This record gives sequence, structure tokens and C-alpha cells, in this order.
Amino acid sequence: MQTKPFRIGTRGSPLALAQAREARDRLMAAHGMAEEMFEIVVLTTKGDRITDRALAEIGGKGLFTQELEEKLASGDLDLAVHSAKDMPTVLPEELHLSAYLPREDIRDAVIGRTAPKLIELPHGATVGSASLRRQALIRRMRPDIKVITFRGAVETRLRKLDEGQVDATLLALAGLKRLGKVDVITDILDPDTFPPAPAQGAICIESRIGDQRTDDLLVAINDPATHDAVSCERAFLAALDGSCRTPIGGYAICEGDRIKFSGLIITPDGRNQHSVTIDGNRRDAAALGTRAGQDIRARAGSSFFDDWS
Repeated sequence: MQTKPFRIGTRGSPLALAQAREARDRLMAAHGMAEEMFEIVVLTTKGDRITDRALAEIGGKGLFTQELEEKLASGDLDLAVHSAKDMPTVLPEELHLSAYLPREDIRDAVIGRTAPKLIELPHGATVGSASLRRQALIRRMRPDIKVITFRGAVETRLRKLDEGQVDATLLALAGLKRLGKVDVITDILDPDTFPPAPAQGAICIESRIGDQRTDDLLVAINDPATHDAVSCERAFLAALDGSCRTPIGGYAICEGDRIKFSGLIITPDGRNQHSVTIDGNRRDAAALGTRAGQDIRARAGSSFFDDWS
């Protein structure tokens, strides 16, 4: 019988806390457990502390997970809740992604100040984004737009927008929904023309390999469709050696026992790209993502990737 509370690790931003609470609440409902059986432990990561530089300049995606993973590996935490798109494709050998919550909307949202849509912004407008993928896709759509690095929590970026530092910014629709801030949205981008980051909109839970007690707890809240779709997307990233230096978009959709994946790589200036679409059985989700990544890498050639370094 579990007597001590399960310790749930999370970052301290309002969005991260909302995600940790959602995981806790789903566990409470699934097992009929009291809130006192869960303790949310807030940690500050390097990615949270350094907000004046692009992620690629200070180490990439692991900046949002390292401190949580260290506490998880040591046993100070029982599980950690993450935005799945923040997770590196290679995890510490003693940890694994043991559950995914039902996925929110995968699309990107525009919050415009001088115009509601990117296509309607004035010539030479400034758009803020921390994502190389979004920056490249914006440049593809509007080569005249000036794109600047725009980091910080959702609230920080919205404040900078209100102050007039930029004409517009882009944020994940999923995060705005979880924060109850959909009223700020001025446009929603079609994923067929503006593909999201792999794993966007998904919350994942990380735990120790071999910790059967925790994994038994988590199996009740794992969403199979999200698990399969994100596994496909992460395999695509891994095949491309995806990092914060690589503008990559892609998403998978499950329908019955089938899965369809669409992916894209694009140069930072938005001028050159390669895309791929693949479908198959959901049980082969990860293998399909790997195949898609290998295919697009072979067609693009090594020089395409050399241009990013």
C-alpha cells in the first residue's frame, strides 16, 4: 500500500504547472485517490533561467528537462511531467516516457497586434518567435518580415507583444487552451501549410525504467492514440537528428488501426524544403516515422543539413 505521496516533478511556469495538475487530476480520477497522495515539486531548469538567447546557443531541448531528469533518476521524484515537444529524442538510459495524456490541438496560433493574420501584416513587420521552425515557415510565407528571437513564458511573450516590441507572435494553440487564453488568438494556422513541431500539443510523463509501482499507476491515464502518434513523430525527429538547430515540422494522425504522418524539413531562410507523407499500421508507428526521416534525409542530401550548422 502506497503511504507516501507520489512526487510529480515539473517546471514552474504557469503552463507547466497546469500540465502537472492535469496529470495529477487524471491520476486521482483514474484511481480514486485523494489529492494528498500527490505532491507537485517545482524545479527551475537552465532553459527557464536563461531567456535572452536562442535555445540552440545554450544547448538545445535538454535545457528544459535535465534538472527534472536528474531528480527522477536519483529517486527524489517518482515521475516528471513535460511538454512532449521539449523532450530530446535520446533520454537518459535509466528513464523512459511511460505515458501520454490525451493530446490537445496541434496547431499554431497567431496573436497579431497590427493585423490578425501573418499574410495581412504590413510590409517589413516584425514577428517574434523562439522556434526555428516557426521562423523558417514565417520567412517562407512572408520573406519581407523581420523575425526576431522571442523567448519566455506565454505571459512574458504576450506582455512584450502588448508593449509593441513586435507586430505579432506565434504560440502553440494547445498551451493557450490549457491556460484559458484563447481570447488573445487572432488566427489559427493550417497544419497542412504550417506544420507544427513534432509532439506539439502532447503532455508526456517520464519515469524510471523498472519502477513498476509508478508505471502501474500511469498505465490508467495513457492515451494510446497520442502515444502512437508522438512515437511516430519522435522517430522522425531521431532519424533526422532533430534538435533546436533544425527547422523540422511534422504530425501524425491515428484513424482506427491506421496512422498517417506528414513531415517537412526547411532551411532557416525558408527558401528550400523537402516534405514526406507516409501511412501504415499503428503498430508500426515508430518504424514509419524512422522510414519517413530516412527518406527525407536521403532526398535532401548531406549538403542540406550542412547549411544549418
